[in-house]
Amino acid sequence: MITSLTNNRVKNVTALNRKAKERRSQEKYVAEGVRMFLEAPEDEIEEIYVSAGFEEGCRMGAHTDPYSRACLERLEKLTFERVSDEVFSRMSDTQTPQGILCVMRKKAWRPEDILAGEDPFVMVLEDIQDPGNLGTILRTGEGAGINGVLMSPGCADIYNPKTIRSTMGSIYRVPFACAASMEEAAALLRAAGIRLYAAHLQGSVVYTEPDYTKGTALLIGNEGNGLRPETAALADCRIRIPMAGQVESLNAAMASGILMYEAARQRRDTGKENCGTCWKTEK
Repeated sequence: MITSLTNNRVKNVTALNRKAKERRSQEKYVAEGVRMFLEAPEDEIEEIYVSAGFEEGCRMGAHTDPYSRACLERLEKLTFERVSDEVFSRMSDTQTPQGILCVMRKKAWRPEDILAGEDPFVMVLEDIQDPGNLGTILRTGEGAGINGVLMSPGCADIYNPKTIRSTMGSIYRVPFACAASMEEAAALLRAAGIRLYAAHLQGSVVYTEPDYTKGTALLIGNEGNGLRPETAALADCRIRIPMAGQVESLNAAMASGILMYEAARQRRDTGKENCGTCWKTEK
């Protein structure tokens, strides 16, 4: 059991949690919590750390708690490091650690991977700053059946611990990539035959009116400023979500969810079924 706070492996996990520079240089990130451990692809796991208290609690609760039983069964098949509760608290990014975390290898998606296939359905994000919003969009996107997410260089780090937690496991399954610029992203989308719809407060079309059953990209802008005028000008159509009362705009993740599920509804109603992370026409 690791009991020293100065242990090099402990210090490295702490650095991965706190510093984007370390995550970039090592091409690793930390996924913390029971659900993130249970859903982590085995071939992407580099290291597993378990606190003494968590392991003891799992053994005591294995007969009645399905999560404890599932954790023990998986841990028996994998190599992991035991650490003291004090050490785990230092390694953790949360105030109330669950007691288990994984060091994961980063993904290697390309924009072209996301745009492949028939009638792709893509989210395009410009300068989303809040890690929680970014993670929630990824998680909601999985539920709505998107092919993936394209991000501008100005978006929050998708491997930020808060982003990872907000995805609730979708980080493992939803393809994502960073485009060099929004102009490059738009060019790639058009080359793939995908129409671009910009969420915009001055949109001339209500979001339920366009046909999203063909190749579709939904553009979402920064929480405070929305899409840059140059980016909005790249769209084929500007769409808006009608507002009642004195509300001017919605949270970026909320607006994304509304738009994604409208596209999902249309695709479902035209004979498409959800196959993993994308909607495909029934044969």
